[in-house]
Amino acid sequence: MNEQSEKKFKRYTITSALPYANGPIHIGHLAGVYVPADIYARYLRSKGEDVLFIGGSDEHGVPITIKARKEGVTPQQVVDTYHGIIKKSFEDFGVSFDIYSRTSNQIHHETASEFFKKLYDKGEFIEKISQQYYDEEHQTFLADRYITGTCPHCGFERAYGDQCENCGTSLNATDLINPKSALSGSVPVMRDTKHWFLPLDKYEPWMREWILEGHRDDWKTNVYGQCKSWLDHGLQPRAVTRDLDWGVKVPLPDAEGKVLYVWFDAPIGYISASREWAEQTGKDWVPYWKSEDSKLVHFIGKDNIVFHCIVFPGMLKAEGSYILPDNVPANEFLNLENDKISTSRNWAVWLHEYLEEFPGKQDVLRYVLTANAPETKDNDFTWRDFQARNNSELLAIFGNFVNRTLVLTQKYFEGKVPDMGPLEDYDREVLAEMAGFPERIARSIDLYRFREALNELMNLARLGNKYLTDTEPWKVFKTNPEKVRTTLNISLQICANLSVLCEPFLPFSAEKLTQMLNITPLKWADAGSASLLPGGHTLNQPGLLFEKIEDAAIETQIQKLLDTRKSNEAANAIARPAKDVIEFDDFGKVDLRTGTIIAAEKVAKTKKLLKLTVDTGIDKRTVVSGIAEYYEPENIIGQQVAILVNLAPRNLKGIESQGMILMAEDHDGKLCFIAPTSLMKNGSEIR
Repeated sequence: MNEQSEKKFKRYTITSALPYANGPIHIGHLAGVYVPADIYARYLRSKGEDVLFIGGSDEHGVPITIKARKEGVTPQQVVDTYHGIIKKSFEDFGVSFDIYSRTSNQIHHETASEFFKKLYDKGEFIEKISQQYYDEEHQTFLADRYITGTCPHCGFERAYGDQCENCGTSLNATDLINPKSALSGSVPVMRDTKHWFLPLDKYEPWMREWILEGHRDDWKTNVYGQCKSWLDHGLQPRAVTRDLDWGVKVPLPDAEGKVLYVWFDAPIGYISASREWAEQTGKDWVPYWKSEDSKLVHFIGKDNIVFHCIVFPGMLKAEGSYILPDNVPANEFLNLENDKISTSRNWAVWLHEYLEEFPGKQDVLRYVLTANAPETKDNDFTWRDFQARNNSELLAIFGNFVNRTLVLTQKYFEGKVPDMGPLEDYDREVLAEMAGFPERIARSIDLYRFREALNELMNLARLGNKYLTDTEPWKVFKTNPEKVRTTLNISLQICANLSVLCEPFLPFSAEKLTQMLNITPLKWADAGSASLLPGGHTLNQPGLLFEKIEDAAIETQIQKLLDTRKSNEAANAIARPAKDVIEFDDFGKVDLRTGTIIAAEKVAKTKKLLKLTVDTGIDKRTVVSGIAEYYEPENIIGQQVAILVNLAPRNLKGIESQGMILMAEDHDGKLCFIAPTSLMKNGSEIR
């Protein structure tokens, strides 16, 4: 640990990455950012620390404008919709923000403008004229996401100007082959445009010392490694403005049609949210951002490391009056059922849907995402693991111990805490071990090792379970009720300790357990004690902390994902190439007519064949068709079809088939009738 990390802080400023308000929150966001940030904030509050926990929606940038264009609405309508969904999801999930703001608020526009103007007035920016793609039809410069073309690396024809979503390679718009404007479809031209750049290279020597020397030992290896890679490649000036009509307007007279680049605008959202919080509470936001005895911690995903460890600190250093982040405990990515989470493919578990489909089970998801958190490498969420962790860990260990303890206390001592009697060696061992958990859990949280901390919490529940099983109070009571008093008193003290120590991880369960124990919520300093529940204290009726999750609920979620994958495959299916060219005279030999199925039955001893009788308008004939897997015979009587009537007869399973029904075949092999859109006379020619 460096000297900065070891010092005692008077207050904590905790930020969580601002989610884009162009879609809902999914489990990848939760595991990477919001669950660990909330655990940390709740833990610090339990310790009595002064905490400002900041969240908010990032409502500017090209993804918002693209979403608006696709949906035929304004960018403001897009952000209003998704900000509401996101904010409510976080509230229902129990993320304990002190403020959840949004970057479309006036106070943010003012704060970001003031920040830019101060750097501009100090001469911190470089003004450059560069060339950028321009759509002549729409008379507008094009952001990278508004340019599509062929990826030069993999040949994917729908790559964006900033990234190919097929191979994942980062691109510049000028790298694309055959670039086109996403607005008009026309070929864009290059035009001169003026922008302002933050000269990150100016701060590279300072940043090398601050990061590579100052945080070598206390930043996570993935964070430190990515920063070192960027610094080793050399920092370059970075544009802080762009040509766009949605965002914070550049506060300069010669910047018409330009806004602050979202990477510059968004992190200032932490500061503007703090100002908004101060207005709402009457408190002073300044010490949280400008006092050296404040600790600033950014919770982010690995895709935001550079912005929070190099770019934003560069901005703060240039401005001159703000503290710098003490730590940036970025997580890796969470996958879903061995596939990368993708909002564009709808391959995700959406938080608002989870809350509807698993009511009252917020803590189950919090537990699973923490137990399987991608802290050092990408990890995978599966519904089977979700079920197993709930049933075999939360329910069978934590919930089982609490329930057995409270039920036995109701049974033997009328729901009152029995006095602790003489202690045996095993009792003393359990109490001594219990006393060590608060420090161990706290040490892990302080080091941002939330998986490790959660495992220690569960070890306390395991200790209680084992103690209860080993001492067997249900057997001992008949011969030694005094011993059972001690056993249940100790078990209840463990329950009370669990109510404190689980709160950062499982806040809803902590509240339930506190109510069952009939106590006011305890603080971290109380934990470890063997006298949290005095003898004679009356408990409330026991209930279940956790419930079993049945197979049917999991099958529903798995099927939902399978349906999504099937839908994606259908949407991305590529048609087979056309067959060899034929002459018109060849086509002229084909006689296609409209007809109606008047009888249908399955062909015995086959799975695919139906025997159809078709009125062709010329005659009534038998046709054997391989559609039995997709249609029941009784459901297609009366169906009008297209039929090839001059196909040579063919014997199929002893039945002479006289013609062929025209069907369309989907990418997955499903067959569908090709039929007139309105009723036509049988025998009408199809040309």
